[in-house]
Order: sequence, then C-alpha cells, then structure tokens
Amino acid sequence: MIIDGKAADAQDGRLIDVENPATRQVIAQVPRGGEADVDRAVRAAAKAFESWREVPPRDRGRLLMKIADAVEAEIEPIARTVALETGNAIRTQARGEMKVTADVFRYFGGLASEAKGETIPLGENMLCYTRREPIGVVGGIVPWNMPVGLGTLKIAMSVAVGNTLVLKAAEDAPLGLLRVAEICQQFLPPGVLNLITGFGEEAGAALARHPLVRKLSFTGSTEVGKLIMHAAADRIVPVSLELGGKSPAIVFPDANDDKTVDGVITGMRFTRQGQSCTAGSRLFLHRDIFDSFLEKVTAKLSKLKIGDPLDEATDMGAIINRKQFDRVCSYIKDGLGQKEGRVLIGGLPPKDGPLAQGYFVQPTVFAGVANDWRIAREEIFGPVMVAIPWDDEREAIRMANDSHYGLAAYVWTRDITKALRTAHAIESGWVQVNQGGGQMPGMSYGGFKQSGIGREYSLEGMLDGFTQRKCVTVNLQ
Repeated sequence: MIIDGKAADAQDGRLIDVENPATRQVIAQVPRGGEADVDRAVRAAAKAFESWREVPPRDRGRLLMKIADAVEAEIEPIARTVALETGNAIRTQARGEMKVTADVFRYFGGLASEAKGETIPLGENMLCYTRREPIGVVGGIVPWNMPVGLGTLKIAMSVAVGNTLVLKAAEDAPLGLLRVAEICQQFLPPGVLNLITGFGEEAGAALARHPLVRKLSFTGSTEVGKLIMHAAADRIVPVSLELGGKSPAIVFPDANDDKTVDGVITGMRFTRQGQSCTAGSRLFLHRDIFDSFLEKVTAKLSKLKIGDPLDEATDMGAIINRKQFDRVCSYIKDGLGQKEGRVLIGGLPPKDGPLAQGYFVQPTVFAGVANDWRIAREEIFGPVMVAIPWDDEREAIRMANDSHYGLAAYVWTRDITKALRTAHAIESGWVQVNQGGGQMPGMSYGGFKQSGIGREYSLEGMLDGFTQRKCVTVNLQ
C-alpha cells in the first residue's frame, strides 16, 4: 500500500492473493489492509490537506500534467498488468483503459484553475462573492472492472481542487492502480494520495465511517452503494455514487444494418465480458426486424476470439473471479430454465478444453424473453444479453423505463425526431444515439434512480462533487 508517501504493509501483516482469472493462478500478493491501516492513511491525508489546499490551483494542475506524461510513458507495461489481473484483453480493453487514464490526468490538470466563484450584486455598498473551496479528505472506493481508469478519475478530480485522498483499490485488481499511485508519488507531496488494498467489508467499511473523511466517492454495486450512503448519512458528509445498471438499447426498424449491430455489441461491452455498469444488456428490437437483426448479432459474436488476455488476437477475456463466474453461470441457468426462452448463442461455459482453464464465459444471447424475467431485470455483470420484441414506440419506452436502474441507454434510428424524442423520454442519466462507446472526459456521467447520485468526468462534476461553496459578504460603508 502507499501511506504518507511511503510503501506500507498491513499492520497485522496479512496478505491477499491476486489471481489471474484466465489461468486461475496467483500472480501477486498485496496487503490486507484493515481499520488501523485506514486510520493511518486518513490521518496522513488530513495532515497533508493543511498545506495542499494552499498550493495555487495552476501549480496543482501542472503536477497532474506531469503525472499524465509519466503514465503515458508506461502505458504498455501497466496495460499488461491490468490484463493479467482483470482478465480483460489487452488489445480491446486494457491498453485503451491506460490511454484514458493519461487523458483523465491531463484533462483535470487543465481544469485545476477553473474552480471559480461568483460575485452577486446585492447593492453598491456591499460586496458579495463566493469561493470554491476543497472539502478535505476524500474517501474513494473503486471496483475491479475498470480499476485504473476509475481510480484515476477519483485521484484527478480530488487533488485538482485541493483535496487529499485515501483510495481503496479493488482487492481483485489492485496492481495497475498501485503502479499509477506510485507514479503520482514522484510528483505529489506525501499524504496527498494514499492507496489502501483490502476487502470492502474491512478496509472499505472503515474508510466509509472514518470521522476525518469529509467526502465519499464510490463506484460499484447498488447494494454496496446503499451501505456507503448509510455511512455518509451517519456523519452528514457529501457522497457521489456511480452504481449498477440494466441499460436498455432500443432499435427502430430503420436501423437494421451492420453499423447498428456493431454498435449494439460495443454497447453491451462484450469485449469486457459484459462487466460494465453501462452494458446495454436489454435489447429492445422492433418485431419487424427481430429475427434478422439477431441473426446478424449472433454471426458477429461467433467470430469473437475468446482466450488469453495478453494475446493480441484476443477480443474477449475472462470473468474476474470464481464468485462472479458462478454468479453469471447461475443467471444463464435461470434463463435456460425458462420454457419460452431461446439461447441463440453461448450458454453455460465448456467444462473441458482451453477455456475451462480460466473463468471464461462465451457471449450469450437469449430471445423470447419477457421484460419481467429475472435475467431481464437484475444486473448480471457478464456477457449475457436478452432480446425483447416491441411493436409500439411507447411500449418500448415503457419497458425501457420499467427498472429501478437508470444509468445508461442506447437509441438506434436514422430518424432524428424519433431519436431525440426517445432519448428524452428514457429515464437514464446518459443516453447515446447511434453509438455505443464509453465515457469520455468532459461529459456529464452519472445515473438516475438506483444507479447513483452525483456526476463525475466533467468540470461541473468536479466542482459540484469535490468542492464546497462559501459565500462572503463585506459591508463597504
């Protein structure tokens, strides 16, 4: 771990094995941090905050720019590490994640001076203005599906505006983020960024309830997000939550083409094994194109190469761990047990052969599914997509909104009026029209309903989520 600028072991010496999900072999061990380690890190961050908040914003931005350059110089070795620990293919996922990591540092480095206040005209004899001030120690917790990119986002947004940070890495994939945190130590003062490794119920819970943590930023499941929100409520601290999703993709009959098929596959995040909260896992197809569109989808999915994440030819890697692998398989079994359901491709993983050596699950598409089935309502976080037919536009929107999630959505049509009408009617924090890509620095990103609270990735998200506004009034008479 990294505490107060130095490498640190867990106080009690315990360790966690880090496994390569493609081979099920242990590739490293990291400290199993606990409450005492979290306390050391938070106190180091609180001490560093006293001076870090006084550093001019432009200087903080310059340091983030230097970090971006240093990370960019190590994209390839860190990408290989990320591929090993997450099971994500290096060509389709891990290398891209590292490029985004450098971009995020550079983007927020350029925005560090934009934490501006306002003047308010209350009369000629009174000066009234506001200041954007840092909150203090931020407690950040990130998941394993995009560990470096999401961890970097919390680092950059926190330190750019003068906060200090204690970041808990995902226990299944801490190595890439640890290397990025080590690079940050070359430029940031000790204690500004502290990285803890450990289990959520131990280190994560201790961080969420620590009395010196003044802001919580969590990315992960809705179930854990509720616990984080309870911890924040107990101490009245602001919280940002980016949680789960069951994102709809609505395809109109005029979009029955290869470009849309490619976009639907991208939006489903098949090349990340479906392990994304924005995965478009509910595919609503107009009945007129239902069968023909799915034929194109399955034909393209059948060509994806599944295997070694470090092989440049691999499109799709492995599920992160045994627990998640078993969870995904249980959903597939549930779908197979429904009489009306049809598996068009995929299904349960093979029990022998090369793919049986790791946590590999093939792309799986169910047809004949109703919107109230378990596999159509719960977040599977695996490469499992359900296809549901519709006839009426209002019916499609109603089904899309019939969910307690509301993170992302996708609309596919060549009719711009229908596209925007549908995008505006869908209850999701992020709607893409005729594209299925990922988040980019500068956009507003966050969820509706139980998919989260707050926005990140943007200037507005940084200001609203990681600063506090102070109003000052001065009598000029």
